Amino acid sequence: MSSDLYSTPLFEMRLKDIYNEYSWLKDEISLKEFIDLFPVLYKNNKPVELIRPQGFDLDRDIFLQVLVAYKQSLR
Repeated sequence: MSSDLYSTPLFEMRLKDIYNEYSWLKDEISLKEFIDLFPVLYKNNKPVELIRPQGFDLDRDIFLQVLVAYKQSLR
């Protein structure tokens, strides 16, 4: 776990913003499930790079927004 207590909640807040931006996501998946698609994992006190979720067919543009939010929140 990282020593920065605000990084993960900030990332989850940005995920919520992305989720609310696309109305069709609400028909496919819940907010909690969407956030759970992108777990924040640490190795040697550094966040591990995100990989595209396998269980859900995610739009490329949405995944790119998630990657940007991840980089802005955790790097």
